This record gives sequence, structure tokens and C-alpha cells, in this order.
Amino acid sequence: MGRNSDARPKILAAGRDLLARRGYSALGVAEICAAAGVPKGSFYYFFDSKQALAEAVIEDHWVEQRAQWAALLGSDKAPLERLRDLYDATTEVQRRAQKDTGAVTGCLFGNLALELSARDDEIQRRLQEIFDEQITLVAEVVDQAQRDGTIDVPDAREAARSLVAQLEGSVLFAKLRNDPGELDQLWPHTAALLGAKA
Repeated sequence: MGRNSDARPKILAAGRDLLARRGYSALGVAEICAAAGVPKGSFYYFFDSKQALAEAVIEDHWVEQRAQWAALLGSDKAPLERLRDLYDATTEVQRRAQKDTGAVTGCLFGNLALELSARDDEIQRRLQEIFDEQITLVAEVVDQAQRDGTIDVPDAREAARSLVAQLEGSVLFAKLRNDPGELDQLWPHTAALLGAKA
């Protein structure tokens, strides 16, 4: 197989889509290859196993998501506006997923954490690292809001941990009910959690 083959990105894209919609356990290599439009041999040329593909999908998704989070949280807007932009973008992802597929797909990382973390130490470790990176990105903005006096929290990092957990939990509820409207009250509750001042 030549180095210029587009099979790997096709497999990654198909794997990401199917993992988001169907989960890990119910998914087979043959289904991934069919969705990618590549022969099974191509899969094993690039990936040793379905687990190896899942690990690659996690990395690929985090590169994209981290860039989005960094752009939203690193803008020149006021800190609380940046946090709200992150929440709005998350809500839009779920609305678009429902429109495109008929189902709220939830968070790929959260879905895989629920399904795999108890039985796959490597994936568990990597997901923990990613969630810690998310908390760090959010904590920087929470700290700025604390310093400019628009919120009142005892500890910026612990507040950020609560915000990421609240975001994940709300997305999980939206997936469970197949209703992105579950995210509509996320920002008001977040502002209250932060003790945001009018």
C-alpha cells in the first residue's frame, strides 16, 4: 500500500463517527471498513486492533477539540463570555448531531469513559489526562474572572473541575433523552455555581 493512500484518514473518520453513534463494544472491524470504503487488510495495515483505532480516534478528536476550546477560551472577550461561548459551542455540536443523524451523540470522551475505562487501563489513563487538560483550560479563564471580580469561588481549579463535570453530565442527559434542549439551562446554572455578579 502506497504512502499516499487515503485509507487511514477514511478509517479514522469512519471509526470516530461509528464510535460516537454506536459505542465501542457493538462495533466490529468489518463495519468500520465498510463505512470507510476500504478493504479489511487496509485496517490492519494501519491499526493492530480495534483498540488501537479507538486510541487513535481519541487523539485525533482531542487535537481538534483542544484547538476549538483554546480558541474559544483564549479569545479577547470577557472571561464569562468565553465560558458561555464554550457552552454554546457544545450545545450546537449536539443540536447538529441530532439534525444530521437523528440522535444526540453525546461526548466521545464521556461515552468511552463510561464504556471502557473500567476494562482498559491505557484508555482510562488517556481520558483522565484529556479531562485534566480540559480542566486546566477552563481554570485559566475562571482564575481571570475571579481576579477581575466578576465571580466568587474559593478555588479556581476546583471550580473548573465542577464546570467540566457539569458540562459532561448535561451532555450525558441530552444524549440519554435525545434532547439537546437539556443543555438550555446549562449556562444559567453555571453562572450561579460561579457566584457570577450581575
